[in-house]
Amino acid sequence: MNYSKIPLAQTVAYLCQEKGISHIVISPGSRNAPLTISFTENPFFNTYSIVDERCAAFFALGMAQQLQKPVALVCTSGSALLNYYPAIAEAFYSDIPLVVLSADRPIERIDIGDGQTIRQKNVFENHILYSANLYSELVLDSNPELKKLAQKQFESKKHNEQEINYALNAAIENKGPVHINVPFYEPLYDRVPEFSVSPIVIKPKSKPIFSESDLKDYKEAWVAAKRKIVLVGVNTPNSVKQHYLDLLANDESVIVLTETTSNISHPRFFNCIDQLIAPLQQEEFKDLQPDILLTFGGMVVSKKIKGFLRDFQPKHHWHVDEKKAFNTYFCLDKHFEIDVNTFFEHFLDNTQKAKSPYFDFWHNIRNNRRQKHKKYLSEIDFSDLKAFEMVLNNIPSGNQLQLGNSSTIRYTQLFDLNSTLKVFCNRGTSGIEGSTSTAIGAALINRTQTTFITGDLSFFYDSNALWNDHIPTTFRLIIINNGGGGIFRILPGDKDSENFDTYFETTHSHKAEKLCEMHDIEYDSASNEKSLATSLVNFHNESKRAKLLEIFTPRLKNDTILLNYFNQIK
Repeated sequence: MNYSKIPLAQTVAYLCQEKGISHIVISPGSRNAPLTISFTENPFFNTYSIVDERCAAFFALGMAQQLQKPVALVCTSGSALLNYYPAIAEAFYSDIPLVVLSADRPIERIDIGDGQTIRQKNVFENHILYSANLYSELVLDSNPELKKLAQKQFESKKHNEQEINYALNAAIENKGPVHINVPFYEPLYDRVPEFSVSPIVIKPKSKPIFSESDLKDYKEAWVAAKRKIVLVGVNTPNSVKQHYLDLLANDESVIVLTETTSNISHPRFFNCIDQLIAPLQQEEFKDLQPDILLTFGGMVVSKKIKGFLRDFQPKHHWHVDEKKAFNTYFCLDKHFEIDVNTFFEHFLDNTQKAKSPYFDFWHNIRNNRRQKHKKYLSEIDFSDLKAFEMVLNNIPSGNQLQLGNSSTIRYTQLFDLNSTLKVFCNRGTSGIEGSTSTAIGAALINRTQTTFITGDLSFFYDSNALWNDHIPTTFRLIIINNGGGGIFRILPGDKDSENFDTYFETTHSHKAEKLCEMHDIEYDSASNEKSLATSLVNFHNESKRAKLLEIFTPRLKNDTILLNYFNQIK
């Protein structure tokens, strides 16, 4: 096995290996050659080549999402690094560990007119857990003049080892993105047969011990409250023990509100929040207003539940999370810095349940909404809403479901999904960019079939996601093509104004067929209920290629059908 001749490159790879970071996504370049050599020539690492840095970063994000451990990104110097930023922001807000390893010029080459050189130091400072800015290292060899720099070189080496350790540990301990900026002198491509470094390894910190006495007053308040809402945001599948979910479900003073991305289910949970909230009137909101709001998980999709809890605030809002708590509803008064299962172990077991009509009252309303939902869906014309019903009902049990943002996640929230599906969506920043790349990265790691549903603008915006050799044959991509940004027809605004089509809805006539031909993906399309039913028959069957199904829906009908939906389920 050969190694980069540059000790710093050896050190970076060595410490990644020591901390179990084995998946490396590399974008081509010259300045990052020492890192590329160090990773690709070491059989410990699984390396992936992705040309487009923005796609590469989201691809790595999808891998890290599934692995629940850091994935490293390697790029050359200059603007290549800036293309990582959308995925870095998503990782920061979604608590997904990424390690950015950017090659750079030595500091004396910055701002003197060298090509492919920008100010890379702390470039992600507002959306990063740790920024490590390393010192350049000269290869001393036997040159007497360079040997005079040995002491300075030694100090630089120790600084670099410490900073790399701190950064990698931050990604592991706190689950988020870190940036290690690695400047290299030329020559960049030289290799040596012997490993020349032995860097110190600083171990990640252990988690703090939780004291049950911290919960006494809160348990008493919980038991006394007659109206409690548990609201679950983005949550990793199978992360909450079913025993605790059962305890919550069987408490008549508790309503558990879940989202598609919550990845928990129970027959007594309320899993279509907007179905319940949207038709409520002022007095009904007061009846739903909780005494205590207990939240866990990440970002919440539903704007309606956010609006309700901000206008009708609970007396107490408690959030359970090891890392952070957002004051989303402007009434947060307790952050339990602990994992959910440990919290419930001490909080729910042997805790008395309050007598209350709260659950039964709202459970009856929910059942009524569901009946009206079914009736409305049976009567409507082909549209986005009908297409989502058909697509979601057709996904095989046990599949992983990846969702695009904007309309896609919001339509999906209206349906009662198969509880065996594992659902993911980039809800950290809720951007439309990178969803396809994320889904492909996730599909590569996930052993079961992955179905990805996205809107047309999101897909075409990230079409370079298909430009790689790592798309598994189990990947299934569904595009809801309504000819533009259909969500803007649903949001408040003047849909008949002169500039609406161009500057808001951004109408288009693009199709994905030629892209599929270019990237060797099996293509099919549908434009009505009958053709969609036919296409779905074999869509999830095994294939030697990934498959893409493009569903064309009526741009000028979708908004009316959706808005009427909320009127009909009242």
